[in-house]
Amino acid sequence: MSSTTAWAIVAGLVLGIGLWVLASATPRMSRPRLARRVAPYVIDISEGARESLAPASPGPLPVFGMLLAPLVEPVQRALDSALGGSSTIARRLRQSGSSATVGDFRSQQVLYGLAGAALGVGLGFAIARAPFAAQAALPAVLAVAGIFVRDQWLARAARARLRRLSDELPVVLEFLTLSLSAGEGVLDAMRRVARVSAGELSAELARVVAAVNTGLPLADTLSALARDLDLPAFTRCVEQVVGALDRGTPLAEVLRAQAQDAREEAKRELLEVAGKKEVAMLVPLVFLILPVTIAFAIWPGIFVLQVGF
Repeated sequence: MSSTTAWAIVAGLVLGIGLWVLASATPRMSRPRLARRVAPYVIDISEGARESLAPASPGPLPVFGMLLAPLVEPVQRALDSALGGSSTIARRLRQSGSSATVGDFRSQQVLYGLAGAALGVGLGFAIARAPFAAQAALPAVLAVAGIFVRDQWLARAARARLRRLSDELPVVLEFLTLSLSAGEGVLDAMRRVARVSAGELSAELARVVAAVNTGLPLADTLSALARDLDLPAFTRCVEQVVGALDRGTPLAEVLRAQAQDAREEAKRELLEVAGKKEVAMLVPLVFLILPVTIAFAIWPGIFVLQVGF
């Protein structure tokens, strides 16, 4: 194959992909379906409506995804049967605030595994002098590592978001207490806090308000949110609020007490973290500050002795 033919093939591929992107970005002139016409009115409570109204990603990747779906689905089922824990994955996805499903996450794990296997193949060719067993095992090991790396990233994202929710809980509870003390109802107080504040917990309260506006009971919606987040402090707060709603007791005092308990728990966790990091905090003291201090204390004397003698 001559260089001219090779450049012609590359130019043809680039032209084809460009035309494909333009064609996929062209709006459709057909009549929209009923689900798409109803989607704008239920976008606050329906994940399917948000996906339906989301702009389509241009390019050939969605088509490739549709073509490779029959090959990826068996791998997803194999991962579910081997690793298990679909309920755990679903809870972590909910805790991390991701809109992906368990199937989407398994697809990402498959992609990470393929990337790890490709990296292993490349490293195997790079270290050609290595034994054949090592070259053959390297792609498999890196593929498994890629799968577990994606799982660990999800767990880390879930822990980070739960930490942010725990930090925001006392402030949100105090805002709710102020709104309730001013004479607003609990739903109006949640709506106000969700509107004027920004954060992870405010977004969750906004979803609760949207669900209640559609006709769902407030107590059931809060209980479902507490089960999904699985945050102990928030779960205790929801239990107290639901109990107060059932008994008709004032919510302001309950929320104020819960806010104080949340702050005390945050202080206790901070002290526990400081106790666990005590040895780590000694490292810069022993290996950095102390040697510099000794050097400043001893070096002048050594210098004087050397000059004097």
